[in-house]
Amino acid sequence: MKQAISRWLDSDVGYSFRTSPMAMLAAAIAFVCAFCAAFAGFVAPHNPFDLTTLVLSDARLPPAWMQGGSMKYVLGTDDQGRDILSALMYGARISLVVGMISVVLSMVIGVGLGLLAGFKGGWIDGFLMRLCDVMLSFPPILVALLIAGVGRAMFPNAHDTVAFGVLIVSITLTGWVQYARTVRGSTMVERNKEYVQAARVTGVAPIRIMVHHVLPNVLGPVLVLATIHVATAIITEATLSFLGVGVPPTSPSLGTLIRVGNDYLFSGEWWITIFPGLMLILIALSVNLLGDWLRDALNPRLR
Repeated sequence: MKQAISRWLDSDVGYSFRTSPMAMLAAAIAFVCAFCAAFAGFVAPHNPFDLTTLVLSDARLPPAWMQGGSMKYVLGTDDQGRDILSALMYGARISLVVGMISVVLSMVIGVGLGLLAGFKGGWIDGFLMRLCDVMLSFPPILVALLIAGVGRAMFPNAHDTVAFGVLIVSITLTGWVQYARTVRGSTMVERNKEYVQAARVTGVAPIRIMVHHVLPNVLGPVLVLATIHVATAIITEATLSFLGVGVPPTSPSLGTLIRVGNDYLFSGEWWITIFPGLMLILIALSVNLLGDWLRDALNPRLR
């Protein structure tokens, strides 16, 4: 493990990371957010899912440094008496899980279809690209709202797991297009190179050429796009939760907390919506900065 880390730090990408203070700061922020989200059950001072620990008399308490606040709730409480700090950690876990799964599924679908379209060409390429054009003609949020609404209408009494599944599917179906178009363009360049022609002459199967020869050479832009898409997926999940079609209201995701706090924003309880909003901005900004660094690090013209 140490040798692998040492080799990575000595590589071109590792050197670019070590010499970029902004990338190191963004990575540190993203790591802290991911660590608190992954180990929220151990790090968070309270469990917002445990209804037996909620005290309604503690609802809408201000942060600890304000008059009426309590050190028991450093960032205050929401309308149900849940600790905002703990809810942020658990909410970040929900947002990150939904975002990561959506990105992975979008990447698998988009890379597979883009690789097929770019390598085969012909009517397959034309059909898949026209499908991408149709998907791009609709706003992603509108498509996600439609899919989420249809899913909830078909399963009105579904379990929370089904609600999460509908949310992941709705984000996935609006995110694969960018991967498909990116991989298709790179594949069209790679399929005419000598190593692909040599593989064809030696009788290598097309599927093996695509997976073992072309795919490794088109993954660079995909990794950059996936890094940036994580932030977009998290924001989309928060938007859907804010609009009431995301995760269940009992799950303190960042979007749900912002929606709940919006009802109390003008009555003085600003902390219920401001802190989840800042957490969402912090996660999205750190991931976007990492994506920008990775794009520059993988670009040979900038080395």
